[in-house]
Amino acid sequence: MSGAGLAVLRAVLAVVFAAHGAHILFGAWPGPGAGPGGLEATAHEYAALGLHPEFLLAVLSGVTQLVGGLLLLIGLLTRYASVALLAYVGLGIWKEHLQWGFFLNWVRSPQQGLGVEYSVTLAGALICLILIGGGDWSIDGRRVQSRAARVAGRARLRGKV
Repeated sequence: MSGAGLAVLRAVLAVVFAAHGAHILFGAWPGPGAGPGGLEATAHEYAALGLHPEFLLAVLSGVTQLVGGLLLLIGLLTRYASVALLAYVGLGIWKEHLQWGFFLNWVRSPQQGLGVEYSVTLAGALICLILIGGGDWSIDGRRVQSRAARVAGRARLRGKV
């Protein structure tokens, strides 16, 4: 059942990151909680955080989240995608969320941003995927099983020759 659990974890993270990537790159799902989206709005936000070159970083973060999310969904290059996404989350914690403490802004105070609570949860889930991999229900897992079967087959052939 661990394969199923990892598949659920990968799918949930994939939806979150792919949606955020699409929001940054294409302005998908704009709204009061997410803002207008798009590369220009994201670049403006990054400039306000002191991150430069802001447009290039907006493109890089959008692509990282969209492609990383899709890779997690199918379980291909799971560990590498998780490392890239963890770097993005870590940068967000450092440059934006850490100053607001641990908790999210549950009271929706306009004078306070969001704390690290959500980002730490994402980071923990990504670290699990880095350590464990995509699991049996992933392309990575199938490749490992196939490689192990080939190695075992060669060992049997050598033993019988």
